[in-house]
Amino acid sequence: MIGVIRVFTSDDPEVVQKHGAIIENIYHLRTISKCIPDQPFGIHNDETEERAIPKIIEVGKELEKEGCEAVVVSCAADPGVAQLQQTLSIPVIGAGSAAAYLALESGVKTGVIGITNEVPPVIGQALGQRLVKYIRPEGVRTTKDLTAPEGKRKSIEAAKHLIESGAKQIVFACTGLSTIGLAKVLREELNVPVIDAVEAEGFLASAIEEKI
Repeated sequence: MIGVIRVFTSDDPEVVQKHGAIIENIYHLRTISKCIPDQPFGIHNDETEERAIPKIIEVGKELEKEGCEAVVVSCAADPGVAQLQQTLSIPVIGAGSAAAYLALESGVKTGVIGITNEVPPVIGQALGQRLVKYIRPEGVRTTKDLTAPEGKRKSIEAAKHLIESGAKQIVFACTGLSTIGLAKVLREELNVPVIDAVEAEGFLASAIEEKI
């Protein structure tokens, strides 16, 4: 069983389980999802990330105690991943490093979409010179902005801009883009490879499960 840590607060079970459901549907893994407390707008800057990390660590400990064989931090900034890797006795996967790993496999120029002002270091540093451009969709500041119709439209426009700038593939630097199902839209409308961070973390989790 894979533990999925959601880095925002919600009392809606369907919303909390959304990323786990994506992993289950694609990779046929059992998942259990938990969110951190008191952060309804999730992580979208340094301050909110700093506040979230201790909570992420506590949730990770809970998931290990409940029998999870691996834990996924479903956030492209990989908050708390390094700390959890030192704390838990089970594998810990970050969505951002998972997406970067898969992006590097192709070896092509890459455009990145996220909601922060700058590309998350775990992605930007990994891509290096293969990073063509990073973009934040206009008017999008938090994951809640993505769920609005305007947020999705602006995200599609951002992806088009990345392709026009020379990107041969697109990486999501926000798992909220996975929540709104943007990868399917871009693959169909733009005919471009898309590395969805939630799909990427699920891929690595499935590789771990095969070895257990």
